[in-house]
Amino acid sequence: MKNLLLKLQASPRRLKQLVLLTADVIMLPVLLLLAWSLRTEELMLPSVANATDLITATWLGAMCLVATGIYRTVVRAFDEHFFSSLMLAVLVYTTVLFCVNAMGFLSMPRSVPLVAGFFAFIWVWASRSIIRAVLMRMLGLNLEKKPLLIYGAGSAGRQFVAAAMQAPDYRPIAFLDDSSELIGSTVQGLPVFAGKRASDLVQRYRVRDIIIALPSASRSRRKEVLNRLAPLPVHVRVLPPLDRMMRGDIKFTDIQEVDIADLLGRDPVPPVPELLTRDIQQKSVLVTGAGGSIGSELCRQILGVRPKRLVLVEQSEFALYQIDNELRLNFPYIEILPILGSVMDGERMQRLLTRHQIDTVYHAAAYKHVPLVEANPFEGVRNNAIGTYRTARAAMQAGVSKFVLISTDKAVRPTNIMGASKRLAELTLQALDLQEDCKTCFTMVRFGNVLGSSGSVVPLFRKQLAEGGPITVTHPDVTRYFMTIPEAAQLVIQAGAMSTRGDVFVLDMGESVRIIDLARKMIHLSGMTERTVDNPNGDIEIAYTGLRPGEKLYEELLIGDNNIEGTCHGRIMKAFESHKTLAEMEIIFADIEHLAQVRDTVGLKKLLLWHVEGYKPDMRTEKLPAPVDKTREDNVVALR
Repeated sequence: MKNLLLKLQASPRRLKQLVLLTADVIMLPVLLLLAWSLRTEELMLPSVANATDLITATWLGAMCLVATGIYRTVVRAFDEHFFSSLMLAVLVYTTVLFCVNAMGFLSMPRSVPLVAGFFAFIWVWASRSIIRAVLMRMLGLNLEKKPLLIYGAGSAGRQFVAAAMQAPDYRPIAFLDDSSELIGSTVQGLPVFAGKRASDLVQRYRVRDIIIALPSASRSRRKEVLNRLAPLPVHVRVLPPLDRMMRGDIKFTDIQEVDIADLLGRDPVPPVPELLTRDIQQKSVLVTGAGGSIGSELCRQILGVRPKRLVLVEQSEFALYQIDNELRLNFPYIEILPILGSVMDGERMQRLLTRHQIDTVYHAAAYKHVPLVEANPFEGVRNNAIGTYRTARAAMQAGVSKFVLISTDKAVRPTNIMGASKRLAELTLQALDLQEDCKTCFTMVRFGNVLGSSGSVVPLFRKQLAEGGPITVTHPDVTRYFMTIPEAAQLVIQAGAMSTRGDVFVLDMGESVRIIDLARKMIHLSGMTERTVDNPNGDIEIAYTGLRPGEKLYEELLIGDNNIEGTCHGRIMKAFESHKTLAEMEIIFADIEHLAQVRDTVGLKKLLLWHVEGYKPDMRTEKLPAPVDKTREDNVVALR
């Protein structure tokens, strides 16, 4: 018997459907006779007199079951959709049979079609349940699968369970939920337990995988769930975004790793529509560094507001090719112009800005990787500071209305060349904005790290986890601010729209995050344990590599302590900081160009020490003693 069932289970799907249809065709006349017998209180047997009734009822029943897709449902995974289809099939079958009988074409009592329809429903549902029980229990198809918990017993969780039933390696055993209305109930044949019982269920059933089925929940809610599951030795994954769930095309293989944004738990603030559209809608917009992580997201959000045209400036051919293809595919109705070039070419930038009558510039082009810029200081300073100056000057001469610089928290009391170069860029825009003939509104938006950007620790940690470790962290006390790329780009656009003249805006990055805590949560949520002295049999080791050249333990967003005020947006603040004249900035840039010609790195750091407030250079690359005092004058003496 078991061999026969195994052969049937492995047979083609068409054969399985034929077997089910044959069983239903055999049972439908039997059920009709049973209903007839109950009505007349006499045993009804097939005869010539009722042959027409039996054939008609069987034909109608089979047609209704086929038409409503009953045989397309996988028996091992039938769910509420199957229930709905079966209800429809039985309703149509009962109604048509009743009407045909009422019109005199059949000779059965009027109540028989109603009872027969009820019996047909019971038969189809019970037969599939029995088949599933046999396949899952007698053949052991489900017992060898890995037990699986689903956190969230709502519609998304129920839809996922239906897909999980078809998975070859997993066996859903229960739901977890925090709703008092659902706890203690049964959904999709699975019990629903309180979320706080997760630890008990993991131990009792030896669960190693939990799926979070809360695609519409807020980030703060998902963070709460993740914090509850983080200490458990389970691999936690999540369902796809809500839009995929709404389309109903989810498969078990679509589950994803936990979004690190959920670990931060900060819900984005809805944008102010008027601020999003003010500098973009029906205007010509140019984005430098359009192929980078921030630049590309700016392009997506700008096109969503329907500008007149969008000009992409990027010096990487491959990055420009990628973003141009993506944007043309998603926004075919808007003029998009890809320009391969550098912001260092001021004359070309001016021609572009004038020719395309650019209204708004978002300047995201920059060398941002701290160790690389520290190793190539002149390339970093020239591109980030002088490139900004030349592009901003070109914008001013071309009559651009708004120029927005994407700055960084590393510009505040920098310990690296990259941060110092970005602070010079800020000072440049402030100096230009002070010119009497300046009609361009220059503004700067300063924020911290973005999740998923090139060089972010998150993709690095994922790669190291996949390779079995170790996870590398520079220092146990290092902290960083984090924000998602879409939120950062959206806030940049809104901050730029608020600007009047030479403003420095600072984005509210929330609470800073210890990188070591982030690494540990990623290890635990991947179902692994940290290898330590106390736990030598752990899966993943965390190795400390030491701070890289130019890197500091924590970043800041403000140079002063009392130089900030709020704005009309809850996540955007305005800073008031010192500035320089344009003449001073031009002298600084002339000195940088001279130092670049002779590759005098020490001289460059001396220059930055004098002109960038709070700059404390990392002298490991120069093999010189570190500065001995916090004041710029003493630091310069130390460098000498």
